[in-house]
Formats: sequence, C-alpha cells, structure tokens
Amino acid sequence: MDLREYMSVRRAYNLVRQSQPARDRLTFEEFAVLCRLQVAGEPLNTSVIAEYQGALRPTMTHRTNHLAELGLISRGEGGRDRRNVVCAITPKGTLHVEMLSEFTCKEILPGQPLSRTLPERIVKYVDAMGSVFAKAGDLVLLALYIEDSQPVTITRLVDSLGLLQPTVSMSVTALVTEGLIERGPSRASGLALTSQGSERAAEFAARIGEVVVKRRPRGQKPEEPEQAEEPKA
Repeated sequence: MDLREYMSVRRAYNLVRQSQPARDRLTFEEFAVLCRLQVAGEPLNTSVIAEYQGALRPTMTHRTNHLAELGLISRGEGGRDRRNVVCAITPKGTLHVEMLSEFTCKEILPGQPLSRTLPERIVKYVDAMGSVFAKAGDLVLLALYIEDSQPVTITRLVDSLGLLQPTVSMSVTALVTEGLIERGPSRASGLALTSQGSERAAEFAARIGEVVVKRRPRGQKPEEPEQAEEPKA
C-alpha cells in the first residue's frame, strides 16, 4: 500500500470521527474490526481478530466490548472453550460501516490520494490498514517523513492529519523528548525529523508498504463484487 494513500484515509477518518457524537466514536482500530468482519462475511474468533491487529487479548476485549455495547457486533461462545468468543457484525454494524466509509470518502479532498475511490473500496482499505497499529505520534512521524526533510509547522500537521491541535502538540512534545523530531529556532521555522526519527519513520513506512489491498481487476465495473485479499500482518 502506498504511504500517501494510507495517510489520506487516516486523515479523512480522523475528521469523520471528530464529527460523530462522543458515545458513538470508534477508534480507527474498532472501525477496522467492523470492516474485517464485513469483508470476511462470516463470524470470526476474537483471537483471530486480535492476531490480525497484532493486539493483546485485553486490548481486543476492550475494543469488542465497545462495539458490542453499541450494538455493532454480537458475540457468542465458540466451541467448548468459553474463552473462545466468536464475533459477528450485526445489521446495525453493517449500516454503520457503510455510513463511516461514505463519510470517509467525502472527507478525501479532490487531488488527494484516493479522492475518486468508492465507499466499498474504503472498507477494504480500512480492513487492510487495520493490520498496522499507529498511534498519533506515529502519524506525526509519517507526516514529517512524507515532507522529505522539509520543516513543517504544527498548524500544517493538524491539517494534514485531521487531528485536534492539542493531540498533535502533545505528540510533538513526546517525540521531541524521545529525540525523534526537533524544533526550529522559531515557531514559524517548523519541525523536522532527526536522523533517528527518519529511521523510525522509514521502518514504519516499510510496514505500510507491505500491506496488500485487493485491486479491482481491469474491466470490472464498480458495482460488481470483488474478492478480498488477506492483508499482510
């Protein structure tokens, strides 16, 4: 997957998430769980979903608890092991995925990567992207990495990431402390990656580059069904 496509989808969804009522807001990872269940077309074991997202059991339990509380998934015991919980997307969950993917499409501006993609493609992008966990700080590093060593102001980062300014500012402070980015001599001079930060961002970008999103075969019309391909972990 192209890094700019990844960042375009993340930015758009960050904006969509902010527009939702607080109780209904889903993290990107929770949205990805719904997309994975929709693409799979069948219930999935919680451990399978956790492996796909590289998440620990307590983390995945927290995510599925929230989705279940909102009525977006249903859960049941799978087999004799009561810890073996199976998750299935509900009709409400399917409608929610359709809504979020449509809103995400609308937030991708003309000229940005994937600006002409369709909601059903966004579902498959998010499904694939869910295999790479990225915190706000990781997104800041990637945004600076894309700028190819050019200093970037916090205001520009806020715009390019679709995150709230306090979130970006806190991430920047933490990254400066870690020695991954450095501030210019003045606020207007912006931020830039250190050599260590560039190395970290390059490693993360390489992981994103390994993510596979099934492309539509040539000649296939948008309304024709597509077969999903498993993203690489």
